Amino acid sequence: MEELNCKTVFTIPVFGGIPVAESIVVTWIIMAVLVLLSVILVRNLKVENVGRKQLLLETGISFLYDFFYGILGEKGKRYITYLMTVVLYIGIANIIGLCGFKSPTKDLNVTVALAVMSIVLIEYSGIHAKGSKKWLKSFAEPIAIVAPINVLELFIRPLSLSMRLFGNVLGSFVVMELLKIVMPILLPIPFSIYFDIFDGFIQAYVFVFLTALFMKEKME
Repeated sequence: MEELNCKTVFTIPVFGGIPVAESIVVTWIIMAVLVLLSVILVRNLKVENVGRKQLLLETGISFLYDFFYGILGEKGKRYITYLMTVVLYIGIANIIGLCGFKSPTKDLNVTVALAVMSIVLIEYSGIHAKGSKKWLKSFAEPIAIVAPINVLELFIRPLSLSMRLFGNVLGSFVVMELLKIVMPILLPIPFSIYFDIFDGFIQAYVFVFLTALFMKEKME
């Protein structure tokens, strides 16, 4: 319950006071790290005689780009940079607990916000690809009687995305805490590698994969 509690770190003294939660502060830290790494890694890029740092960077970026391009195709390539940013953020957010910070994805508010952003982008991609009339008409496909169910999906999908990410991250934390109680010295180490690192990246992958898949469905 303590882990679920959103602690207020400080309050911004405007409009009667705006509380800033711990998850927001950690998100700002992640943003600063990503921006700093971006500035450092893209300095002195070369076309010929590239170094290991540039090769590693290009390999990682190419892997992510090709992955999303394989799902979205030419129509959806304009959204790839957003999806790459989200997978980097969620990946780091899920493993930042190893550095002593509370993972922002343990806050349901954060996962809901990410899901709402994704569902807005999903629907926008459909409108951009088909036009507003065809997008509205798609809710009555394959037959008009299913229109209420298709409309309901607008609320079900973000709920599903947010609860899946939140539930898996929190579940991993609970399992690790129980393992630390049972055998606090040696047992948690291999499980920490799985739950804190591997599972954290898997959840980031699942979130953006489903987002890209829903976008592809809307654009077709």
